[in-house]
Amino acid sequence: MKRTLLLALTLLIAPLFLFVSCGGGVTGPIDPGKDPNFTIVAHSDAGFTATNRKVKIFGVPIYAYATVEDAKLLHAANIMAQYLDNDEDGVVDNSTLLSALISSNAALFMWKQESQQGSLNAQDLGADESVPAWHTNGHTGQFDAALEEIWHVITHSGFANAYPTALSEEVGTSLTDAMDIARGGHFESIPSPYPDGAWYSYDDETCDYGCMATEYIYWAMTSVLGAQENRAGEIQQEWKLNTEDKVRQTDTAVYELLTDPQYVFPTVLPDGTYRR
Repeated sequence: MKRTLLLALTLLIAPLFLFVSCGGGVTGPIDPGKDPNFTIVAHSDAGFTATNRKVKIFGVPIYAYATVEDAKLLHAANIMAQYLDNDEDGVVDNSTLLSALISSNAALFMWKQESQQGSLNAQDLGADESVPAWHTNGHTGQFDAALEEIWHVITHSGFANAYPTALSEEVGTSLTDAMDIARGGHFESIPSPYPDGAWYSYDDETCDYGCMATEYIYWAMTSVLGAQENRAGEIQQEWKLNTEDKVRQTDTAVYELLTDPQYVFPTVLPDGTYRR
């Protein structure tokens, strides 16, 4: 009798271990999701085994820790797809860019707990920093950081490698020359204070010159696309040209770069609804 009872309890309890890992993360069968364009799959990719699933966007993976919501993972996938296929015709707009992303093993991973942030060798995005509702709330409230972190992957691993003379984050490229003008001079470290008249004044001491360039093209591109229109007061300490008109009128060098048709930069702000 005791043996029968023990067996019954074992059969009842054992499946629970499929869904709870020793670190408290949900594991077990992977829900593929219901997105019409992307499927969530399990993986065992080297370097990312701490995560339990991924979505591939034109060959570029986004990984997620087990406790990241499927909806946030799929939202990130849609944002990346819209950046890469901005006209949403099902084909990447710039094949040179995509080749650079794939050859450089570009990836993003999403985390839920603070201890997971920065834990893997890739750009990261916090699940709670990604806010799909921002796109339907009139671009107000908490900003959707997916627009930033995914763009960092695309520029740092993609554009910088595809067009090194123009878009690399090294000193002396078209991008960094424009940045030096925006900062009021060439600075390898953070000036204190920035010169009067500088409109790009990022002051994170952990951000080196290349990192400054990554942030600069993010601010410029998303301002041109309209993402920063309602954030002037919030971002003034770092970036003052929060609209397309301001970028066009003041930062003529970067505006010319971002509207040069040879690079096929996006012209429509992603909203997480790829091909829908």
